Amino acid sequence: MNASPAAPTPATGRAVLLTTSHRVAPGLLSWPAWQALRAADRVLCADPDHPQLPYVREAGVTVEIARPTARELVDACAGGDGDTGRTVVVIAGAEGEPELTDGLARLAGTGREPMPELELLPGSYDLPGARLLDLVQVMDRIRRECPWSEARTHEELAKYGLEEAYELVEAIEEGDREALREELGDVLLQVVFHARIAQDDPDEPFSIDDVAGTIVEKLIHRHPHVFGEEIAETPEDVKAHWLRTKAIEKRRTSVTEGIPMGQPALALAAKLAGRARTAGIDALPAGEGVGYALLALAARAEAEGTDPETALRAAARTYRDAILAAEARRAG
Repeated sequence: MNASPAAPTPATGRAVLLTTSHRVAPGLLSWPAWQALRAADRVLCADPDHPQLPYVREAGVTVEIARPTARELVDACAGGDGDTGRTVVVIAGAEGEPELTDGLARLAGTGREPMPELELLPGSYDLPGARLLDLVQVMDRIRRECPWSEARTHEELAKYGLEEAYELVEAIEEGDREALREELGDVLLQVVFHARIAQDDPDEPFSIDDVAGTIVEKLIHRHPHVFGEEIAETPEDVKAHWLRTKAIEKRRTSVTEGIPMGQPALALAAKLAGRARTAGIDALPAGEGVGYALLALAARAEAEGTDPETALRAAARTYRDAILAAEARRAG
């Protein structure tokens, strides 16, 4: 009768894989991460330029530049003769240490290796919006290294902004969640691209941080019921706050100031009608022809809370479907 395989000896030591996010400022590690670093017998890091190293060393932690194999890490945790085991922390790169973790999994999977206690310890976490930093970095590199992108101007990109905005609206109206996510990204790209172009302006440069800072200030200022002492209990109260604050900011001499005249005609008519109605101005011209009839319809729709541009697009889609059905019947 064959004897059963001997069980592996109890695990000795502790191996900690410390992961960090490159989207968080170096040195901002969690308290458990600092505890592990200070209590470790050895701290290893394969990247001599890892952004955390200066801060870890400044805290008095000795870091060895080394890329251990799984076998070497297990042996380092086991220690020498009579040693009860050591704690070894490996500071991982931005993508982790896949070769090391795969090797450790293979050793553990044999069931014959005395393995140390293995722990994956996140040292820092991405904050909400952290991937926006990646987008800014990618756009910066594209602007510098792509021959097409580095030559683009605001004027050349303007048409793409319109196209992406229309595609976003279409995704919303069709209820396509996957398309919505993609089109939001395309619109966001236009913002980041224009901001990166503006950064290169020799006379009046500004960056994506300036763009973000401006809108943050505007949002805070126009929401005194959230960030200040004002009270708003209904959506109507909020809109009144917004319009009042906006009027003070802009100091417009006419309610028509700031309305882009190049927007689609129905949207333009509704915007003008809305501004006039809010200001108590009754100046809708009476004239003959289709244009005046459409203007009156747009003003009526706006007063009733309907966006005429959206309503006409919905009707146009129904019209398209009817055309397709008629064509199918004719072909059949």
